[in-house]
Amino acid sequence: MATCLRLRSCPAPHLRRAPPSRVCRPRADCPVAPIRGYARGPAGLSEALLRTDGFVGGLWVSAAATFPVHDPASGAELGLVADCGVPEARAAVRAAYEAFCSWRGVSAKERSSLLRKWYDLMIQNKDDLAKIITAESGKPLKEAQGEILYSANFLEWFSEEARRVYGDIISTPAKERRALVLKQPLGVAAVITPWNFPSAMITRKVGAALAAGCTVVVKPAEDTPFSALALAELANQAGIPPGVYNVIPCSQKKAKEVGEALCTDPLVSKISFTGSTATGKVLLHHAANSVKRVSMELGGHAPFIVFDSANVDQAVAGAMASKFRNSGQTCVCSNRFLVQSGIHDSFVKKFAEAIKTNLHVGNGFEERTTQGPLINAKAVEKVEKHVSDAISKGATVVTGGKRHHVGENFFEPTLLSNVTRDMLCSQEETFGPVAPVIKFNTEEEAVAIANAADVGLAGYFYSQDPAQIWRVAERLEVGMVGVNEGLISSVECPFGGVKQSGLGREGSKYGIDEYLELKKLAGQRTTHTADKSAQYTQTSGSKAPVTETTLGKSSLKAITAPKRSQPSLHPY
Repeated sequence: MATCLRLRSCPAPHLRRAPPSRVCRPRADCPVAPIRGYARGPAGLSEALLRTDGFVGGLWVSAAATFPVHDPASGAELGLVADCGVPEARAAVRAAYEAFCSWRGVSAKERSSLLRKWYDLMIQNKDDLAKIITAESGKPLKEAQGEILYSANFLEWFSEEARRVYGDIISTPAKERRALVLKQPLGVAAVITPWNFPSAMITRKVGAALAAGCTVVVKPAEDTPFSALALAELANQAGIPPGVYNVIPCSQKKAKEVGEALCTDPLVSKISFTGSTATGKVLLHHAANSVKRVSMELGGHAPFIVFDSANVDQAVAGAMASKFRNSGQTCVCSNRFLVQSGIHDSFVKKFAEAIKTNLHVGNGFEERTTQGPLINAKAVEKVEKHVSDAISKGATVVTGGKRHHVGENFFEPTLLSNVTRDMLCSQEETFGPVAPVIKFNTEEEAVAIANAADVGLAGYFYSQDPAQIWRVAERLEVGMVGVNEGLISSVECPFGGVKQSGLGREGSKYGIDEYLELKKLAGQRTTHTADKSAQYTQTSGSKAPVTETTLGKSSLKAITAPKRSQPSLHPY
């Protein structure tokens, strides 16, 4: 847990504080680039939210260099964003640490109120925020609108959870002794987020962190920094104090060094990362040297099992929702379809018909579009590689199978049959619109194939056999299971995986625990000499009376222990 004693030894440059919504302007002799502030962006995007500078300590700060952000659908440049490096990262950490020393003392009620104001502003600006997501990630606008609601709901949820951080009282073997457990904020959290959910992956982490009393430094993905910066603008408007929420965008070229700086900075107490397993391992290595708390939501390779007892139409509907959301670019997308031999042909036929009928490839701003582009050329190349490998090893292309004529980053929704376990699409996460179908004969065979992966984020299966449902749900080695359901994410439920899919959980009532430290207090019970019928508890050298109400053989006891030397007169 962070303490306020390390600050003087921090090598980070000092960042002068200024009132919120001010712009930090460099001196004439400073090598920092001129202030840009806002990007014009394409028509229809909110210039008020399309910020281009980093956000540190309540200030909009530029950097010596910039990097371009492109629309993956058209290739058009959306704007030039501050390319923050190690100095800016350290300055952001220091600003967050200075803010933490006061933010940790803000009441849970006040933190709750500020998070709620941030949520309200997201809802008020939901259409503009969704358009930013579509512009920088290519996601269809309807999906982007859904993400903004999902994203905002995390702020609402954790605004409520902020007031529900409880401790414990423990009975000890010694008659005259009592032990208490407090939950306290960890400190500064470095938050590193992906491009596929550029808003929700931030609020799911930041909402919990701020509710717990932590402060954050966010490093968004280089492909989608505008969503993180738009959230900073709204956080500022909501009254989130300077330094509590900081954003340092950077290019892919600087991502490695910035990530290392965040993971090794002595003022950072917590690392939260969503991304690939390979990158997660690198960050874990950096964090291990100073034994930081970490949360990792890493890669998946989700199986989607359809048993003979399943309702085929429901299974196809679930497969469509699970596979092709965001063009297959989600960590919980089904990546392997295991279909039992008795209904295999029927499922493949109906799945192909649904793909051809319901999926429409195009620009995310077009109303008819359900499948936008992949994020970049590298992503398209990986999908092509998986499809060509499968075909070379005997797979059959039922539909799709090649790039789409709409543009360079578009790929046809693809269904493959006769897929075997030695193909790349069976062994690696594709992260694209490809659905490979593997035929199996027995339940044991399906579970063995599903569990053969070294990751375990999500899994899905369809069955109408109650006994089979319980057996398979318990045997699947994943953190989340969808039973006759293709969409499993909600703010109320814990999100996370097992094996190499990560550490910890996000969302739900468990998510805030990732940003809290347990502290035990042990002491001896004392009796007031003047009135032995009243008992007292001692906290930080002060005493407060105990009120007891007897209910039969048990009793309820409320203890109020003010920090002042005299008893509190507060009515509650």
